[in-house]
Amino acid sequence: MLVSLCVIAYNEEAALKGLFDNIAAQNYPKPQTQIVFVNDCSTDGTKRLMQGFADKYKSYHSVVVADCRVKSQAAAWNTAILNSAGEIIIRLDAHSTIPANFISENVRCIESGEYVCGGGRPTKAMEETPWQMTLLAAEDSLFGSSFACYRRESEKRRYVDSVFHAAYRREVFRTVGGFNECLGRTEDNELHYRIRKAGYKICCEPKIKSYQYIRSGLIKMMKQKYGNGLWVALTLGVSPGCISLFHLAPLALVLMLIVFSVMAGLGCAAPLVLLCCAYLFFDLTITAGVFINRKKYLQFVALPVIFSLLHLSYGIGSLVGIIKMPFWRINARKKSPLGIQRVKDKLMKEEGENNGLITPDKA
Repeated sequence: MLVSLCVIAYNEEAALKGLFDNIAAQNYPKPQTQIVFVNDCSTDGTKRLMQGFADKYKSYHSVVVADCRVKSQAAAWNTAILNSAGEIIIRLDAHSTIPANFISENVRCIESGEYVCGGGRPTKAMEETPWQMTLLAAEDSLFGSSFACYRRESEKRRYVDSVFHAAYRREVFRTVGGFNECLGRTEDNELHYRIRKAGYKICCEPKIKSYQYIRSGLIKMMKQKYGNGLWVALTLGVSPGCISLFHLAPLALVLMLIVFSVMAGLGCAAPLVLLCCAYLFFDLTITAGVFINRKKYLQFVALPVIFSLLHLSYGIGSLVGIIKMPFWRINARKKSPLGIQRVKDKLMKEEGENNGLITPDKA
């Protein structure tokens, strides 16, 4: 079965070498593997490294290096799909690492009858320094990330709302189309929502593993959380069904802080005090759990502050998104079907050609 392993990258020169080594070490036959790289308007040596991989490895079915027309994750993923040839299409983030059986386990799961699958995607630090391990502890914690099963090791096969580094039968994109190019960080949530609405199940298989590198500094992590919160709020304007209440928890925290602070200024400080005490209780409880369950570093004492900064960054991003959303969605609703339909049209045309319904010279 031909597999298209797709990677998009924007200025990931530092991360790609390790990922390329992971890809080359896969135990799935190279003649049955197509590699699709998409350069998402990078300004560093990302495309050069991609082309270098293509020049070095000739035993694959093919190695495609494509350029995305705009800097957009969703548009880049659509570019990857449009350049793919595999019966199975696997999405792989550039800032990640995979074991040697990653492709083969995805294929095994799909061949068992699944249409969309993935596995646990715990996080890793680029270096095992005390500060990096502290940031990793914050990201790994339920208080710092989320309850999504794909962020951690899965124990048994189950059906979920979404997975990271997913593998899809080609038929799925032919049915639901591509990614919504109006969306930023939430493009996978929205796609998986449409996939579920179309009647497909998303399988989380414990034998499939991949790992995501955390951001290397606190400021970068805060920017990431701000962006996540911003796009969660904006997505409410075009596809509210793919957003859960959990996504909006940091926004609720920020709104309560604002309202209760105003009330405190007017002489009613009790709600603000209660909120801060409750938050501090959970903050310290989770921090204590980190000290108990992980290798200890002195820098862990900063976790209560780190948790607060990450939550506020996410919540403020969501608040900004809510303010922007009414204006943003006017254009978004007009443009959102374009990328989705472009992928669907291309794959439908391809199916017609394969079935002898449309000849290439008449298409």
